[in-house]
Amino acid sequence: MSHPAMLVIGAGDATGGAIARRFAREGYRVCVTRRTEEALAPLVGQIQQDGGWVRAFGCDARDEDAVSALFETIENEVGPLEVVVFNIGANVRFGIRETSSRVYRKVWEMAAFAGFLTGREAARVMAPRQKGTIIFTGATASLRGSSGFSAFAGAKFALRALAQSMARELGPQGIHVVHPIIDGAIDTDFIRDNFPAMYAKKEQDGILNPEHIADSYWMLHQQPRDAWTHELDLRPWMETF
Repeated sequence: MSHPAMLVIGAGDATGGAIARRFAREGYRVCVTRRTEEALAPLVGQIQQDGGWVRAFGCDARDEDAVSALFETIENEVGPLEVVVFNIGANVRFGIRETSSRVYRKVWEMAAFAGFLTGREAARVMAPRQKGTIIFTGATASLRGSSGFSAFAGAKFALRALAQSMARELGPQGIHVVHPIIDGAIDTDFIRDNFPAMYAKKEQDGILNPEHIADSYWMLHQQPRDAWTHELDLRPWMETF
């Protein structure tokens, strides 16, 4: 009997890595991707040290052939995919007059087009089994376009629409499509180094702990199909909204 597999597209040092570790602890064969396989070495080492199963892939999630090959390899060499998480960020801030077409297109490719490719391939392997969970990580920008975030918000709005369409199409086929909205700063090196005042809220539980986000993703995957969640907000208690 094949072991169940799960995939994190965009397994970074914070949220994506925490999600991978959480599912590995539950006995899943975890597959993780970043642009280069070398960048995944610390995460792979940590999962293996904790006794989990993990395989790393270097993959440009904007490349259709690469994404198709990734899913084919996992299905053939690792196991049937039960969970796919799309977790690419692509957050940038530019005024509209300074936003070049290259920046706008690249952000859309990373946060929206790559999500489409991931979701399509996940649906193709899960639909025949009538089973699976697909999770697209959303953000504050999924709900409102703030000043300076035209490219990011445009891409995240598109990803949210993709998730809604897929949920309505695939839910009746037994596939759970989820769009969590991460509404607040996350405990990362980027926040620590660039927003020290915001990072200081960590002592009061004022920024999101990646491990707690991962716990919510596990909960979503575990939901019985008579009570599925499509969208939920995760935000610190002191965050305004």
